[in-house]
Amino acid sequence: MTIEYLKKAGRTSQTDTAETRATVEKLLAEIEAGGDEAARRIAIALDRYDGSIVLGRDEIEAAAAKVPAKLKDDIRFAHDNVRRFAERQMQSLSDFEYELSPGFVAGQKSIPCRAAGCYVPGGRYSHVASAIMTVTTAQVAGCDNITVCSPPRPEIGINPAIVFTADLCGADRILALGGVQGVAALAFGLFGAPPADIIVGPGNQFVAEAKRILFGRVGIDMFAGPTDSLILADASADAEIVAADLVGQAEHGYNSPVWLVTDSRDLAERVLAIVPGLIADLPDANRTSAAAAWRDYAEVILCGSREEMATVSDDEAPEHLTVQAQDLDWWRDRLKCYGSLFLGEETTVAYGDKASGTNHVLPTSGAARYTGGLSVHKYLKIVTWQQATRAASKDVAIATARISRLEGMEGHARTADIRLRKYFPGENFDLSAAGDS
Repeated sequence: MTIEYLKKAGRTSQTDTAETRATVEKLLAEIEAGGDEAARRIAIALDRYDGSIVLGRDEIEAAAAKVPAKLKDDIRFAHDNVRRFAERQMQSLSDFEYELSPGFVAGQKSIPCRAAGCYVPGGRYSHVASAIMTVTTAQVAGCDNITVCSPPRPEIGINPAIVFTADLCGADRILALGGVQGVAALAFGLFGAPPADIIVGPGNQFVAEAKRILFGRVGIDMFAGPTDSLILADASADAEIVAADLVGQAEHGYNSPVWLVTDSRDLAERVLAIVPGLIADLPDANRTSAAAAWRDYAEVILCGSREEMATVSDDEAPEHLTVQAQDLDWWRDRLKCYGSLFLGEETTVAYGDKASGTNHVLPTSGAARYTGGLSVHKYLKIVTWQQATRAASKDVAIATARISRLEGMEGHARTADIRLRKYFPGENFDLSAAGDS
């Protein structure tokens, strides 16, 4: 069967990078040149906030006091799940040493970044969960210093729940800064923070562009675009649940793509009929975003088989991938390209976004073809080492000298030659590119 689009996106999700990049470059240059004062001045202008930028212990405790006890319990529950999952991830990676030949040992060692910068969005949505996802994983990975920045609201500051969460999860410093100025403070080491080795966390197009420009000077988790979500569903799926899950992800933003890929025309048509009512029932701000995303970026794709469905999904490489279909083991084994996978009706993307334990900082815009999401491994440098006896270095030195000369790198070859002469005096070696010993 030929793939049929029952609903085709009118637009594709992309950032208008030209204007955004120019704005971000100007701000970064101004902040790098002017330091703390420039960042403070820009924060006052853009965030309309002139309170404390570095939160002291009294301010952290005052913010925590404003968070309801039940919400604190929910945050602790989510933090515990994310922490335990991250600890298990750490256990999956181990240092080792291996004797390649008698006397020649090579090894692997994982070393955490010294300083991590975590950006926690706090604009239209106050992403408490992003503080959990970014700070907890950095703490479990063993980063020595973790700085959080989050946008303050005029006359209020950072959302108290974000402050409580960042502190709970292990932040060493919390900065009331958003946008480009927040990312710049992390990268340049402003307000008493050490310069970050890596900057992680989601944000708007200005945050994403700042991270893109700074990449190389600092590490980043990934290049991020608008969030996206795809559902694979067969005739056994519940149309109301499928529709609710699509709308739940569309509310992220006006340009957040959602897809339904199915081999059931009946299911597709029922979902198409249900979605508009679910969007209409959302609060005003959420409804505006979801309606635009559904109108301009959503697709409903009808396939002839589950293999065809899986192929479409892998080609899209969605950030979030949900399977509401029979034979979940087949889907788990077959699917190859996604940021995070949600198998069965009993789980949903919102679980992973908020509290279940897996991370919600994930690859967007097809990047799941080549990378996974944020994990403890993102904060770790996997380095190698080697050590050898003089006898064990003989064969390696001979091969190194010959390969180096084949490549025209005489200086490299001579570093092997000098060791052969020292360690094996009186022995003759033909070390030309085509030589035999």
